[in-house]
Amino acid sequence: MSSQDMKDIKLNDELQLEIGERDGIRDKLKKMCRQNHLAAISAIVILIIILMAVFAPVIAPYGETEAILIDRLQGPSMKHLLGTDELGRDLFSRMLYGSRLSIAIGILPSLISLVIGVAAGLTAGYFGGKIDYVIMRIADVMLSIPSLLLAMVVMYTLGTSTVNLFVALSMTGWSSVARVVRSQTLSIKESEYVEAARSIGVSRFKIMTRHILPNCIPSLIVLFTLNVPSAILSESSLSFLGIGVRVPQASWGLIVNQGRQFLFTQPWLCMAPCVAIMIVVLAFNFLGDGLRDVLDPYMQR
Repeated sequence: MSSQDMKDIKLNDELQLEIGERDGIRDKLKKMCRQNHLAAISAIVILIIILMAVFAPVIAPYGETEAILIDRLQGPSMKHLLGTDELGRDLFSRMLYGSRLSIAIGILPSLISLVIGVAAGLTAGYFGGKIDYVIMRIADVMLSIPSLLLAMVVMYTLGTSTVNLFVALSMTGWSSVARVVRSQTLSIKESEYVEAARSIGVSRFKIMTRHILPNCIPSLIVLFTLNVPSAILSESSLSFLGIGVRVPQASWGLIVNQGRQFLFTQPWLCMAPCVAIMIVVLAFNFLGDGLRDVLDPYMQR
């Protein structure tokens, strides 16, 4: 058998394996929707919120900064579904526009920290030695500092802007991901199939990405679904303290900050964004629990 035939057989086997893994994941997601209705509802809620954020300019009845002074501090009505703020801006419209920034700040920094944590954890767990020691000590230092305090220090150092907020939140979540991936890498790299791949000359990069990383996906999904609401809460806290999103931009945390002075007279100014934050945080957590139950083999047993 020629070397080209062997390559074709290997490529076909990898393609069949990839198709089988895709079908297996699809079946597991269907199983989650059938058995865990709360996770399925949470996924629908998250999808609806993301769609509302994407199409906010189409759905919102008013502009993000459009103010009608004669409608200042109006209660919820047919004209203004969630009332208006102290400048006469429609709260429902500002909530829609604010969801774009809040959801983006929740998802993008979580993805960045996930990528950094996976790269650091795989490298530390697979190579070990001094590389493992240096990476894990850096992770320990990051974990020893409260994430919100670290984000505040970064924001005060770099200045208040949306880009710096992304940077600050991306720096706070990778260490926990790195520790989880490292612990799983240490146990998986001694498996028989990894030893077999190493014995036939498979490269280290391919072993880490094709043989070790797929086994970490269930844990990474859970960590991601926990990091997203944590990032949203951190952004809300920073904006509430005045060092996050700045006007004229809108985010749920900034809307809470602007409405807190009217808490006892016009409570809807604070309640609406607080309820939105609560719904998103609970939805991501419930979805993460459901995905963990169907993707983690230990939970299945």
